[in-house]
Amino acid sequence: MTGTGTSAHSVERIEGEARTRDGEALSFTRHLAPDGAPRIVFVHSLALDRSLWAGVTAALEGGAEMVTYDARGHGRSGHPVGPYTTEQFADDLADLLDHLGWAAATVVGCSMGGCVAQAFAARYQDRSQGALFVDTTAWYGPTARDDWAGRAAAARAKGLDSLIPFQLTRWFGDGFRAAEPALMARLTEVFVANDIECYAATCAMLGAADLRTSAAAIGHPAAVLVGEDDLATPPEMARALAGLIGDGPATVVPGTRHLTPLENPAVVVEALDKLLRRVAVAGDRS
Repeated sequence: MTGTGTSAHSVERIEGEARTRDGEALSFTRHLAPDGAPRIVFVHSLALDRSLWAGVTAALEGGAEMVTYDARGHGRSGHPVGPYTTEQFADDLADLLDHLGWAAATVVGCSMGGCVAQAFAARYQDRSQGALFVDTTAWYGPTARDDWAGRAAAARAKGLDSLIPFQLTRWFGDGFRAAEPALMARLTEVFVANDIECYAATCAMLGAADLRTSAAAIGHPAAVLVGEDDLATPPEMARALAGLIGDGPATVVPGTRHLTPLENPAVVVEALDKLLRRVAVAGDRS
């Protein structure tokens, strides 16, 4: 590992690599904080990487010990062939915590990462202190397998770059896209760099995912956040997820689509701050 200081906050960041139980590499960034600070792990969305959380971690830096990482089949992590499952991705997250020496953490996931966070929170209840589910769902619906298979087939037939117009309009509103051309270019670069077979395996994972039963088993503080204009996992899906968890209603963010951590990181920080206060109270009571 190598450490690099951050000029804005003088907080050390460590780049590292963990190994999963089946030997795959998980590339991560650890943002250090003083002893006793909350510990948070962030899980990104499909076909992107840990940079999804840059605005959120920048706002929290120094006040929480945080880890962002590239999920299996993404970014600088290992790219094994599928099939993949949300349970496998949850196990990867547990293995990452083992590598860090963390007994438990609050987990935050967006879209695909929200599905992984749900699976982790239910599968590893003793290691999940709290969870924030952003722009995600417990189930993509009765046509999910076919819908996601169609997405993978299009990528194989025409290349990932052919999906960019669809993805950008799915992720962000027109005004935000027009105002952030550099960000759109960077996300395009990350997206098209994906391995198509890993992308297809992850699409199949999401098409098969049904976390409705496990969501009801989540027993710690949890919150659900969704963009008002989210077309991929619309507010009704977020409300259904929140209803299954039974820990308060979903928060709907006006004027935001599917990647709230990039389009409106401040509202994610606010939701996470509220959640961490509840986690602290729950910890005091235990």
